[in-house]
Amino acid sequence: MSAWLPSAPCSRVCVESVGSPAAVPRALVRLAALLAVLVFGIVLIPVVGRLAAVWRDRLTRTWCRTIVRATGVRLRITGAAPPGGGLLLVANHISWLDIPLLAAVRPARMLAKAEIRQWPVAGVLTASSGALFIQRDRLRALPRTVERIADSLRGGSAVVVFPEGSTWCGRAQGRFRRAAFQAALDAGVPVQPVHLHYRFDGGAATTAPAFVGSDSLLTSVWRVVSARALVAEVRVEPVLGAGSAPDRRTLALAAETATNGAADTGTAVVETADAHRRSAEARRRSAEARRRSANSEAHAHL
Repeated sequence: MSAWLPSAPCSRVCVESVGSPAAVPRALVRLAALLAVLVFGIVLIPVVGRLAAVWRDRLTRTWCRTIVRATGVRLRITGAAPPGGGLLLVANHISWLDIPLLAAVRPARMLAKAEIRQWPVAGVLTASSGALFIQRDRLRALPRTVERIADSLRGGSAVVVFPEGSTWCGRAQGRFRRAAFQAALDAGVPVQPVHLHYRFDGGAATTAPAFVGSDSLLTSVWRVVSARALVAEVRVEPVLGAGSAPDRRTLALAAETATNGAADTGTAVVETADAHRRSAEARRRSAEARRRSANSEAHAHL
């Protein structure tokens, strides 16, 4: 494993079993509806691609909301992303459902692992969306990947990145990797943190939609369509403006804090930057004190 290929500790043990024999007919109906919506969208891709951007984005958002609803999942979105211009959307990563959920917020190019190209249906959809594919086992490709993200952002596109680099079960969250945030700094565009959360209608959080460990995509999809009263909550946090952070470390930490549910992400960047500066100043003073101590000892021995 590498910094570009992180691994979450979550496994299938983390995932709740929600299916029952009684749920099979409902699950089959939902699965058929999901496939119909996906096929319909794939067929219309060439047509939609010729439309003006405003209509294309509107239809894409509607289609992605329909995908989520076809699985029986209720969708609740709070907040909104800027409708145009370069934007880096970052979110915690739990499920394959995260992808249409974020597209329902704002259609964007996705940073996706190269293996997705081989997935049935999902591979076609991801490739047709203009995804930026990466080979995560090639750390040397990282600078070029960051450059490609920055180029897309400069061109006015929105790019979706899951900075944890791996899916988590939803009860815990990983650290945000910093590389993609450098692209936002290089392009001078804002970062849009988004918090994703799954629960049952009534309040109890659930790991049922999680796509982790040795799960197959089909197993995860079946678990979702078998669940009853599942709710996907998408909380679009305040945008982190271009130039609001001095470096990618600070920006990544501010976005991570926002997706963890920080109340005031607007001040998080400033507070984090101040904390880094105070830490650096403390290290400088400590080093200076050690040098003075070493000089004093040297004089004492003369």
